[in-house]
Amino acid sequence: MLELYNFPMSTCSQKVRIVLAEKGLEWKDHRIASGDHLKPDYLELNPNGVVPTLVHDGVPIIDSSVICEYLDEVFPQNSTTPPDAIGRAAMRAWLRYIEEVPTPAIRYPSFNRVLVRNLQKMSKEEFDRAADKRPLRKHFYHRMGQTGFPKEDIDAAFEDLRNACGRMEKALGETGGPWIMGGQFTLVDVCLVPTIDRMEDLGHADMWHRSLPLVTEWWSRIKARPSYKTTFYKGARFSDAYAEVMKETAAA
Repeated sequence: MLELYNFPMSTCSQKVRIVLAEKGLEWKDHRIASGDHLKPDYLELNPNGVVPTLVHDGVPIIDSSVICEYLDEVFPQNSTTPPDAIGRAAMRAWLRYIEEVPTPAIRYPSFNRVLVRNLQKMSKEEFDRAADKRPLRKHFYHRMGQTGFPKEDIDAAFEDLRNACGRMEKALGETGGPWIMGGQFTLVDVCLVPTIDRMEDLGHADMWHRSLPLVTEWWSRIKARPSYKTTFYKGARFSDAYAEVMKETAAA
């Protein structure tokens, strides 16, 4: 039995949902409510206090990239991993880059645009307690504070995101596509999708639409895949859940 503890708008949850959909697997959807990922029963499953967590026949698997590789290993149908060792090494190098650069970078505009609004309603003491409870994100929350990240942090995040899009464009040109590593749709594509979707949702699609034609074409192909439509259901985007906030911040 497969169970996924996840949050609809979590980019890390989304990439695991893509793999589950690509493989046509049945799974139990445990949608985590706000704050539940910090409760003792969830921390027993995942001591990092983040989503997602996969539970397979009672055994928890944590870290979204690890979960994706685990699913591809245990359920080899519709494989998203290259069949040769060199291809797998190249894929894993991409995955490490994605984890170190675009994945953390997208958190900055995401929190600044939407999620910091919830923190502004807290007292300073309430905010400090909420930040200190987070096993992995304590310093991230304190850096952000209740007013958002400093401009230099946001600028650096957008630089990282632009560089990631540029690296995608270069790879698509070198491999000939249609996917990042060439003819096979791999976990590299999977792990990039939630970041690109979030950028588009935040209104930053011009980062590739204006000057990166190969990324633009890749994105159109991604959107045509059934797994994309299954993963990004109504409520899986900021613009679904925070429509008014998105309009206010866009106007500002």
